[in-house]
Amino acid sequence: MIHINSKFNIDEQHLLEVQAIFKMLSNINRLKILYLLDGQALSVNQIAEAIQLEQSAVSHQLKILRDFQLVNVNQVGKNKEYQVDDPHIFDIINEAVEHSDHVMRGVEHGK
Repeated sequence: MIHINSKFNIDEQHLLEVQAIFKMLSNINRLKILYLLDGQALSVNQIAEAIQLEQSAVSHQLKILRDFQLVNVNQVGKNKEYQVDDPHIFDIINEAVEHSDHVMRGVEHGK
């Protein structure tokens, strides 16, 4: 158990999982897919067209997002539609977006 400060007691296994999540989120196409699927279900073809990426590349990214339990797939007639499975991921992403906005504008946090 690592004692970072009085607020956090984090073990190595949790730190490694957090590292894996941040590594997974470091791909811009995965971020685009997550934002695209926020509040709607889409097929691989619809996603590929929207983010201008080949269908095989989208399928690969969706598999990774599924492995991290962030999206799921449902059969709708002959089509498979993907949707966000864990909307809590947007808490993490949106905090990073807010922080990056501060950095890009050269503003100190909280101002």
